[in-house]
Amino acid sequence: MNIAIVGIGLVGRVLALNLLKQGHTLTLFDKGSKDGTSAAGFTAAGMLAPFAELETAESIIFEHGKRSIQLWPDLLKEIGLFDGYKLDGTIITAHPQDMSELNHFIGTLKHKVAEAEEIEVLDKEALTNLESDLEQHNRAYYIKDEGYVDAQRFMMFSGNYLDMRSEVSWRENTLVDKIESGKVYINEEIEVFDWVFDARGLGAKEHFSDLRGVRGEVIWLEANDIDIIRPTRLLHPRYKIYVVPRGSGCEGMDIAYCNECKISQEPGSKRYIIGATEIESEDTSPLSVRSSMELLSAVFSVNSNFGEARIVNSETNCRPAFRDNLPRIENEEKLTRINGLYRHGYLLAPAIVEKALNEGIYA
Repeated sequence: MNIAIVGIGLVGRVLALNLLKQGHTLTLFDKGSKDGTSAAGFTAAGMLAPFAELETAESIIFEHGKRSIQLWPDLLKEIGLFDGYKLDGTIITAHPQDMSELNHFIGTLKHKVAEAEEIEVLDKEALTNLESDLEQHNRAYYIKDEGYVDAQRFMMFSGNYLDMRSEVSWRENTLVDKIESGKVYINEEIEVFDWVFDARGLGAKEHFSDLRGVRGEVIWLEANDIDIIRPTRLLHPRYKIYVVPRGSGCEGMDIAYCNECKISQEPGSKRYIIGATEIESEDTSPLSVRSSMELLSAVFSVNSNFGEARIVNSETNCRPAFRDNLPRIENEEKLTRINGLYRHGYLLAPAIVEKALNEGIYA
């Protein structure tokens, strides 16, 4: 089939990888460039943490998340990103004064799913044995089989892969006015396809009247004296604060990161993504003072050595979400729309795309 995908962020790229396996010819439309740096999927930390999200999410997020964890390895292998996926577990902890919130958090998980009974409680000694640089904390929970996808490298590797495929025609920096069954409207011209996928995120507001953007901000730190292997989530009164490792230096990153860093790469230094705020706003202006203070004070409490870390970058973007914060799939003749993955992009995308294809084009 001759298929159009409109919106080549995270969902659009996962769609393209799946459709290419089936032998289709693709035309990719995006208002941004091929590198995908303006997409919400580029800003993300890429966490695969179905248990950690379950406290405030529906059980369907948990089920889709477990399925996505199964699907990610083959997707990454397809694009040649063999080291972009870690599943060594995640750590959940809190300040001493917030231990009641930590207990409530775990209690909520156990109430929602039976699998939560397997979450391991760590005292100070066990936590230090697992993550020596979390020794400042007296108690934590260890959730096995969670981890992360290196989101920035996924965007870069997938973009390069799609760009090299002869079956793919890429129309970057192209604003689509409207999408209908089998049709894409651009500057009053109509292009016809056997099937069209709408994966525009917030760009699809002309169709979804209840679609909104939720602002998220992250900070990139480089730290010489800290070696945290696993994603670590700190319970916080306002946000779901996380610390996600990203290896050393700028290796594998978009060149803009190297230019932005403006600092030397110290031997043995490691990078971490610190995030993320969750603000009901579609503002994508730079990181606010308030958010930076909250994120940095939180990460300082994770390990005081972060006080000597270097801020090498900050990113802001807006996640597409509906009122119920659940993803939505709409299938009709020759048209599928996927939207509203909210803060669960990497956790949900492979499973949601699989579901959309099975209910739509392959039904």
